[in-house]
Amino acid sequence: MQNFSLLDLSPVPEGKTAADALAGTVDLAQHAERFGYHRYWLAEHHNMPGIASAATSLVIGHVAAATSTMRIGAGGIMLPNHAPLVIAEQFGTLATLYPNRIDLGLGRAPGTDMATARALRRHMAPEDSFPQDVQELIAYLGDMPDNATVRAIPGTGTHVPVWILGSSLYGAQLAAYLGLPYAFASHFAPAMLEQAIETYRQTFRPSEFLDKPHLMMAAGVCAADTDAEATFHRSSQILAFARLRTGKPGKLPRPVENVEAEIPAPVLAQVREALSCSATGSPDRVRQQLGTLIDTFQPDELMVTGMIHDHAARLRSFEIAAEILTDMRAQPAAA
Repeated sequence: MQNFSLLDLSPVPEGKTAADALAGTVDLAQHAERFGYHRYWLAEHHNMPGIASAATSLVIGHVAAATSTMRIGAGGIMLPNHAPLVIAEQFGTLATLYPNRIDLGLGRAPGTDMATARALRRHMAPEDSFPQDVQELIAYLGDMPDNATVRAIPGTGTHVPVWILGSSLYGAQLAAYLGLPYAFASHFAPAMLEQAIETYRQTFRPSEFLDKPHLMMAAGVCAADTDAEATFHRSSQILAFARLRTGKPGKLPRPVENVEAEIPAPVLAQVREALSCSATGSPDRVRQQLGTLIDTFQPDELMVTGMIHDHAARLRSFEIAAEILTDMRAQPAAA
């Protein structure tokens, strides 16, 4: 594991506002930089009362302005919602303002429900143009000639690193074919993680971007000083995911003592399976769980995420995770 990073969905807790969530994102990013996180990514979601990062490129710029060394990026931009030229201009502008600090992760999902996807896209195309759109976007960020018919300004020549995101074999195959780094969304869809990693690594083709595969996997983390405290705070994310799964999305719920009493057993089983690529508990327990994930899947990078209602508890959770991952990263060098 070369680096560890943080995915922030900019959650809006019950009793708080989107302004509170965005302020919390900036504060968390500043702490994450001090904790030693390598990247800080934000994700595009729409029409979700509990997530404040819909205008992802704007939030990335806001976070980049409030930090100084950490890489800031999208995990990711849902490219079918946008014209590639617009994203190239947005991220080309970010890279111009914050040189060598911006990442662009691209996803193929809508990041919302289909009614909202139609509102975003206006005209839903029946064909899947994602591979072509990715290549068009990369071209805009590359060294285009001055006489090119269409250029991204700012954008051309910035060479913003592009990642492919996925939760199935599709993204793994595309990332391997294009020779791009690949990030798997195992923090909420772990079912195909092992198969996707194998596909990506076995079919990877060296490119001008990478000479060998570079895989990042995501894992949920909820760490606290005791197992009981961590389990209590983790209940917020479990409740939020259950409500989303049952068509009742809302703000990030307050934690509860007995989450089993709040969610029907079949739904809770589905949620626990979806969120199973995670570590919850005291520092010793989280160290053991993260160690197992890293030993099993051998990622080049690990990205952690966690939806915790209380901001101070959220900071503490990512601090504990950073301490553990810093030790883990140092161990091979010391061996």
